[in-house]
Amino acid sequence: MMFRTRALPALAIMAALAGCAREGELVVEQGVGITAVLSTCPAVGIPDYTGDVTTFRSADDSSTASLDVTAAITNLRATCNDTGEQIYSEAVFEVHARRNDVRGSRTVTLPYFVTVLRGGSAVVSKRVADVTLTFADGQERATATAKAGSFVNRADAALPEDIRDKITKRRRAGDAEAALDPLADPEVKAAIARTRFEMLVGFQLTESQLAYNVTR
Repeated sequence: MMFRTRALPALAIMAALAGCAREGELVVEQGVGITAVLSTCPAVGIPDYTGDVTTFRSADDSSTASLDVTAAITNLRATCNDTGEQIYSEAVFEVHARRNDVRGSRTVTLPYFVTVLRGGSAVVSKRVADVTLTFADGQERATATAKAGSFVNRADAALPEDIRDKITKRRRAGDAEAALDPLADPEVKAAIARTRFEMLVGFQLTESQLAYNVTR
């Protein structure tokens, strides 16, 4: 499964963010166009192609005539408690669903996952849960709220002291390294990547459901 995400940034490296930093975050502003904000909280997002799911009445027929239920994850909101040694993040989201046949009351259960990635590719953890939607007789649409949570070790999300020193080292105007961006240093970039965590939420799709999302 691809984990190309549209995430809510919890680790940002860009200019002019010093005013947005919170206590405990590393903020660097050297007067040479460098500002960095590094948060220990993971970014939270939905991987491409996993934010919606479509089911069909017949497993062998993915035509419009066989369409049963469609659902999408929306309104994803994240909170993070980074005061302890275990950083806890929680995401709350809504699932909006629509069914084709509105006859009778019906309950639909859809599985979703929450996974934590480190450095953009290493899976730290993954859990699967269910969200249940209830359609009343004659009702075409239903909505449910669900949540997902995860823990990250603070030590894993923090930069080593030697890397922090490289970033925060005072540089005087005229010095050869004053014009160099310490964030472009391969060692610094690799260290930052190791501290970058993402908490990803999406529907737990079958192979055929994922293929349908990718190709439609």
